[in-house]
Amino acid sequence: MVSPLKITVPQEFDFGANLHYLSRSPDESLYRIQDGKLYKAFVSQGKPRLFEVRGDMPGVLLVRSLDEEEWPADTSEEIKEYVKEWFDLGLDLAPFYSMASGDPVLSDVVKRLYGLRNMGIPDLFEALCWGIIGQQITLSFAYTLKRRFVETYGTLVSSQGVEVWLFPTPERIAELDVAELAALKLTGRKAEYLIGVARLIVDGSIGKHSLLASDSFKTAEKSLVAIRGIGPWTANYVLMRCLRYPSAFPIDDVGLHNAIKAVLGMDEKPTVARIRELAVGWEGWEAYATFYLWRVLY
Repeated sequence: MVSPLKITVPQEFDFGANLHYLSRSPDESLYRIQDGKLYKAFVSQGKPRLFEVRGDMPGVLLVRSLDEEEWPADTSEEIKEYVKEWFDLGLDLAPFYSMASGDPVLSDVVKRLYGLRNMGIPDLFEALCWGIIGQQITLSFAYTLKRRFVETYGTLVSSQGVEVWLFPTPERIAELDVAELAALKLTGRKAEYLIGVARLIVDGSIGKHSLLASDSFKTAEKSLVAIRGIGPWTANYVLMRCLRYPSAFPIDDVGLHNAIKAVLGMDEKPTVARIRELAVGWEGWEAYATFYLWRVLY
């Protein structure tokens, strides 16, 4: 048996907290959780690779291949980097916890969720699609729509009794027409947006590297908002979950408002102006503050 890859994790990391977050929907098909282990597929050098992630050894994540063949060294390195990015392991959360421990909104929340990472969506197309699909609907229905989308146009990968799906490629979605996506119960507008984003990625008009090379967070945000179907909420969602801008802040998000209301025991949801006041101390950590507050509700 091939030895598993070992990825050192920061002190401020709890595999169980992250696994619990990932298990929030029964309609998730891009990964599987079984017996405390996480299974995911990733395309490396043109081949789908299925792997298992375990967190039962102190200080490390163990990543094991489920493929029939041994991974080349380049593939092993790619998958290690993917897992690190997925779990946001390169970020030092100690300053966030230090700030949050004295914050009236966040102090109890971080105690409850200590070790949770902003579980990312490393692929830009997937992040944009998830943001578009989730616009103005409940989270549960968004998961239902995403599963239909994935299982209709994605690729099933299976090995050793484990089955997971790969997200549809932009090339596959770019060739569709609106009626095909609308048949999944997506609105016509969302179908147009998804196809439009796919075509922009395929023709190179937008890309993860170019967005990360922006001269500022605001420049990256403007580039995203310029895309048809991408408003401030979706842009900041992608900036949080994919591009990892710590100042991303979907301040108009209803879930954020409801979470703050619940944490502070308010009778009414806070106004955006009030949230700005509460968030003064979050500067540079708005994305993590939002992610933790979302977790209070979801």
